[in-house]
Amino acid sequence: MMMWPQIDPVALQLGPLAIHWYGLMYIAGFSATWYLVRLQLQQAGLWQTAVSSEAYEGLFTALILGVVLGGRIGYVLFYNFGYYVHHPLEILYVWQGGMSFHGGLVGPVIAGWWYCRRHGLPFFQLADRFFTVAPLGLMFGRIGNFINGELWGRVTDVPWGMIFPGAGPEPRHPSQLYEMTLEGVLLFVLLWSVRKRDWPAGARVGLFLVGYAAARIFCEQFRQPDAQLGFLFGPVTMGMLLSSVMLAAGLVWLFVLFRSREKVI
Repeated sequence: MMMWPQIDPVALQLGPLAIHWYGLMYIAGFSATWYLVRLQLQQAGLWQTAVSSEAYEGLFTALILGVVLGGRIGYVLFYNFGYYVHHPLEILYVWQGGMSFHGGLVGPVIAGWWYCRRHGLPFFQLADRFFTVAPLGLMFGRIGNFINGELWGRVTDVPWGMIFPGAGPEPRHPSQLYEMTLEGVLLFVLLWSVRKRDWPAGARVGLFLVGYAAARIFCEQFRQPDAQLGFLFGPVTMGMLLSSVMLAAGLVWLFVLFRSREKVI
């Protein structure tokens, strides 16, 4: 058994201003995405030809808004709808926590599609490059969850089980670290390694959907379900259900893309 390291969630206190590690993880994720997507565009010869620096800045702003709004709306709809129906103003209290990855995925896709269509940008070529580095954002996010001591795992007797504050005296799986490794590190390595493959535009989006969904479904076996939801039916959690839809969508999308390419060839 191991003890949770009890890291102070506040990284820096400047008078009344508290800078939290979780916020810094968001900044790190956005910064890494900004740099690595631009690097891919430069390597593909798209920078300042198909995508100008001004258009990229505007697109990035739209995507950040999509992540925040989509993540919050997704959490409200999928994870705590009953509560927010009676407390609608608290939907705006994003500083209290409560974000959904699946909503945070749909939000920027919609925002990105709208921005690209309005400004004449190649949506799928850009989406491929953003989805290639998206796992890094997930990695930083799960590190933030671990530092906050939230989204812990189920009770376990494995040697690396941890006692988390607020989770009772029993050791639990550090499921945040499992997700950081599978959904973050390994998925990024996979997508980065195939970034130069001659695949149809949008294929890396499909690979991300399949890879993330498979990793999330696996990690849900060890993660404690949200208290307000519990198990939906049998061993199935909301995370599993949403990820199963995502997995099916990714597989269908890849099949359609590569099937269409074969017909063209």
